[in-house]
Amino acid sequence: QVQLVESGGGLVQPGGSLRLSCAASGFIFSWYAMSWYRQAPGKQRELVASITLDGRTNYVDSAKGRFTISRDNAKNTVYLQMNRLRPEDTAVYYCNAQLSTTGYWGQGTQVTVSS
Repeated sequence: QVQLVESGGGLVQPGGSLRLSCAASGFIFSWYAMSWYRQAPGKQRELVASITLDGRTNYVDSAKGRFTISRDNAKNTVYLQMNRLRPEDTAVYYCNAQLSTTGYWGQGTQVTVSS
């Protein structure tokens, strides 16, 4: 079955960096676009970044210039490098795979940006 397992979250000071990882299994990873979403308390889940199967990327405006999404098809893993973190980046970050008409989610990893 499809599994997405996120890791790499934690507590970081404003201006710091984190790298999130999402290990995927149960499907042919290189065939599909992958995305990172986040959900802050009391807010809707929002798309942060996505990467196509051929490596094209897209970012929410607030992430442009600070976050980088990448993928390693040999490791079935997608990454989100987050630099210059801000308190407003605090959220649970989720990995997403859209396989045909079904979307799959990981369990999420908490990112807290605070001094």
